[in-house]
Amino acid sequence: MAPRPAWKGYLKLSLVSCAVELTGATSQSEKVSFRIINRKTGNTVRRQYIDSVTGKPVANDDEVKGYEVGDDEYLLIEEDEIDAVQIESSHTLSIESFVDRAGIPQIYFDTPYYVTPADEVSEEAFAVIREAMAKQKKAGIARIVLYRRERPVMIEPFDKGLLLTTLRYDKTVRKPAEIFEGLGKQKSDPELIDLATHIIEKKEAAFDPSGFEDRYEDALLELIEAKRKGRKPPVVRAAERPANVVNLFDALKKSLAGEGGSKGAPASGSKSAKAAKPAVKGSAGKTRKRA
Repeated sequence: MAPRPAWKGYLKLSLVSCAVELTGATSQSEKVSFRIINRKTGNTVRRQYIDSVTGKPVANDDEVKGYEVGDDEYLLIEEDEIDAVQIESSHTLSIESFVDRAGIPQIYFDTPYYVTPADEVSEEAFAVIREAMAKQKKAGIARIVLYRRERPVMIEPFDKGLLLTTLRYDKTVRKPAEIFEGLGKQKSDPELIDLATHIIEKKEAAFDPSGFEDRYEDALLELIEAKRKGRKPPVVRAAERPANVVNLFDALKKSLAGEGGSKGAPASGSKSAKAAKPAVKGSAGKTRKRA
């Protein structure tokens, strides 16, 4: 069954418009989910709103949204009053400007949606807008009211249709300087950078999302299957936690060797290699000094 559209409205470029639909580009339906169960009865439980003063349950018909206007003072807002709030972006994706996609920092990207024409009449105008954007290699910036919030969005050609990605507001994004302050003061050894560069080159590959597996989800399913069949849950040994590297040059050399050789890597007689020579363990487990 085709997924329900998350939004229906119009895509508008100047005086050209067409009816479109938004469909979520990602899905959470395959994830393992749990219900809360009453351990004593085995029955599922349900949440219920409780009056904070009387302690009594509140009936569904008595639930209403309230906006705080003072201490314990609320202005009641009905659902139909909220639904009546309509602005242009409630029903129209009006492209305001075009930008280079690369000019938008990745941190501003939020949730992706597919954009498709809503009917046959809209297909021609939709195709013209899409092809013009593809020809100019530009992404459109617009706004949309989605789930009762207006959000800035980026629209770009994708496959045979368009991809809309909601963008985060600037005020919601922490500035890098707040987190990275103080980093970058230490100068890195060029030879160490060369070694790390060689490791990166050895690990280069084409992006293939089909190879991604949720191993934690798989472990949960193994646990569930074992309990269903009355077996003991599988024993999973925790992975060894890495520690800080003592000799960075030595660790990089070993990493490079493990990736298929160290062709073109800095020689062992370099300044970095001559730096620290800590003790290491031999095959018999006894400590020996480096030569």
